Amino acid sequence: MKMFFAIFALLAVMLAVYPFLGDEQQGGSVTGLPWQIDTLDDGSTQVFGLHIGVSRLADALAALGDDMELAIIASTDVEEVGSLEMYYGHYRAGLLSGKLILHTATSEDSLKQWRDNAEKSDYMSSGYAKKYTLSAADKPQVMQETISGITFIPAVNLDEEIVLARFGEPAERIEQAGTTHYLYPEKGLDIAVHEKSKEVMQYVSPNSFDSLVEPLR
Repeated sequence: MKMFFAIFALLAVMLAVYPFLGDEQQGGSVTGLPWQIDTLDDGSTQVFGLHIGVSRLADALAALGDDMELAIIASTDVEEVGSLEMYYGHYRAGLLSGKLILHTATSEDSLKQWRDNAEKSDYMSSGYAKKYTLSAADKPQVMQETISGITFIPAVNLDEEIVLARFGEPAERIEQAGTTHYLYPEKGLDIAVHEKSKEVMQYVSPNSFDSLVEPLR
């Protein structure tokens, strides 16, 4: 019986990481995977079917569907206007799933206006941030905002072996308080592998990569 549970546990782990370590044929037939990063002629990148710095939230809606939340997220412990985010809580590409967050570089004036017009505001589960639900009247304008960055949080846990297998050797590693950051400046990608929490992948345009990693240094 103990042997059965040991084998079952091993199979469960293998099935969990298979979307990341599966064969190349699967990776070639499925699009929208986090390691499928296209570098374009101008040095910008495209991932999840979105051209960072060019695609708009409306393009994401067309490509990824309407099963999302659109809101301004602002911290409650500091005075800040917040940031506009489009959140997909159930992103899926083939067998791979996770949470996908699209960020924008919206001006403070626009954020203030949309916050003032918000239909409602709620504290998020952490208690340290508030979510402002945008008004229907503002959404057409909001959807024209350009995507400046993407965050992907995979449902499976990653380790160095999986990261290197799918993304290759990073240009640099930075260790910080139980987290290892694998940095790929040419891809505009920072993969944060945590000891005790979910891994986080952050994508920006390569020409904005320094501003992404500067706080780590």
